[in-house]
Amino acid sequence: FPMAATDPQVLALAAQITESREQDIPLLLLKLKGILSSPSLGCEESNKIKQDIYDYGLTQYCLLVLKQDHSQLRGAWATAAQLAEILSHCCVGLEVKEDPEEFYKKFLPSAIDSLLVLGKRLQARFIRAIEGKEKQDFLHWFQIVTDAICWLFGGHIQLAARVLQNDRFLQLLITDDVETAIIMMSVLHNILRINSSVLLQVEEETLHSVLDELVYKLSSTTNPAVGSAATKLLLLVAKFCKQLVQLLTARYKGLKGLLSKQWTGKGFDRELNQLLDLLYLEQSNGKGEMQKQHQAACIIQAAWRGFQTRKRLKKLPQAVITLQRSFRAKREQELQHLTKQKEDEALELQMQLQRQRAMRLFHERQLALLEVVHASQVNKYMEEMEEKSALTIQRFWRGYRARRIFHQQKQSLKEYKAAIIIQRAACKFLEKRRRRRPLSPWKEPKGLTDEQRLALQQKVDDYIKLHPASQMSEEMSKELHVQAQAKLAQFLLRSRLDQRAAQRREALLAQVNTDVELLMNAPGLAETTEKDLAAFMSRSIPVATKARQTHNTMLKYTCWPWWKKLGDEFMEDDVTPDDAINTELETLFIGGRK
Repeated sequence: FPMAATDPQVLALAAQITESREQDIPLLLLKLKGILSSPSLGCEESNKIKQDIYDYGLTQYCLLVLKQDHSQLRGAWATAAQLAEILSHCCVGLEVKEDPEEFYKKFLPSAIDSLLVLGKRLQARFIRAIEGKEKQDFLHWFQIVTDAICWLFGGHIQLAARVLQNDRFLQLLITDDVETAIIMMSVLHNILRINSSVLLQVEEETLHSVLDELVYKLSSTTNPAVGSAATKLLLLVAKFCKQLVQLLTARYKGLKGLLSKQWTGKGFDRELNQLLDLLYLEQSNGKGEMQKQHQAACIIQAAWRGFQTRKRLKKLPQAVITLQRSFRAKREQELQHLTKQKEDEALELQMQLQRQRAMRLFHERQLALLEVVHASQVNKYMEEMEEKSALTIQRFWRGYRARRIFHQQKQSLKEYKAAIIIQRAACKFLEKRRRRRPLSPWKEPKGLTDEQRLALQQKVDDYIKLHPASQMSEEMSKELHVQAQAKLAQFLLRSRLDQRAAQRREALLAQVNTDVELLMNAPGLAETTEKDLAAFMSRSIPVATKARQTHNTMLKYTCWPWWKKLGDEFMEDDVTPDDAINTELETLFIGGRK
């Protein structure tokens, strides 16, 4: 640290920053704002404090913090914006005597780059933010950062070209947002006001990009604030150098017409007229040609507008007729809908009255019949009426189901008939085509010539030489035949024995299952009779018993009343449902199989 007299506040802050944690440094650096803005400081004292701040590395600390992720700082973007303002104030008015090259050629350009990066991030957050306090905060912080940039290159004029050539500055300028675009054009205005020769110092591509963006803003927006700022910038560029006026006139052919037609009477006519005078003065030789072009354009526009007007007037009667027709059709449709709705309501009411009248007549007729019928015959009469009612309900239900099935099969039947018709027509067409086709005369196949026969014979002989057939003697053939016959006999004998063993296993398994079934269904010892004992002593009795039980089950099924077999009325007579006798048949074993 330097040994000269140092401001105690700066010394204390430097010591505190040295002993603090990294995350606390940004908040401590904000104290520099109070030190720099003290009202008791004069010009020399303020420059001395800035020198001390730089010597103790606090300015470098500010730059390092600005290069970090700003969203992770304490206070986030507000802290970053205040640090940018502090950094610019610390650098302006500072004269570094020791190693000035480090300060002017490395530190200041790095500070400009960091401030432009911060401004780009704030602009992106502002555009994405929702309307409200958050959006206004981002705009305020963006204004602070741009002011810091202007203050910095205002104190160091050589930084103006650095700012203009930076890609971040062009990205900030090329935006569709109105508020940030106006702020960036004010920054460009300050650059040109401070260093008017900067446009001649930058590359041609950068100059063209800046001018292209200004002209684009004039052509793409109708906002008076954006138009005024862009016009003032172009006026400033045109006043500076005649070479740039020639560039504007040659590069942007329709600029004068755009300015005069779109921006006249928007509140900045004085600057607009000055710019137009400069542009027209540059093209004074071609003024007559411009007037002719203007008059020709006016004539073309008048003719086109007249044509469009006459065309609309011709279509007007037809449009009125079409509108009236559609209105009458819609009104007629609504009247038909209302009429149909009233008819449906009247029909529903009439049917309800008819049902009520029919029910009343039915009840009156029943009461009259009950008065006539003897008391002993009432129950019989009621049963007959119930039976007739049930038959009527069944008849209607069967008819409904038959109609539903018929409608379901109607489409399939139609498709089947259509397929038959198509197939019949196709067969007739093919038959006619076959009959019309003339029979081709017999053509004798071409025979082989002697040369071809010799070539084929040569190929056969070569193949036989390359693939000789294996030869076997007669004794070896007989021996091989005997061995094959012996193995075949062994296989047949083994398969017959295996088949018999499998049949025996199946028979034993069926017998065991039958015995288990009998044992599970057998009565207790106290209730056992000789008939039960005979069932265990004979092998044929269980089979007969099961057959008898199955026969009884089928007889019971045939004797069921009609209402239990209502769902089976379309089944064939000789088919017995498996579900009814499934329980009995599952335990019946015949021939050793379940």
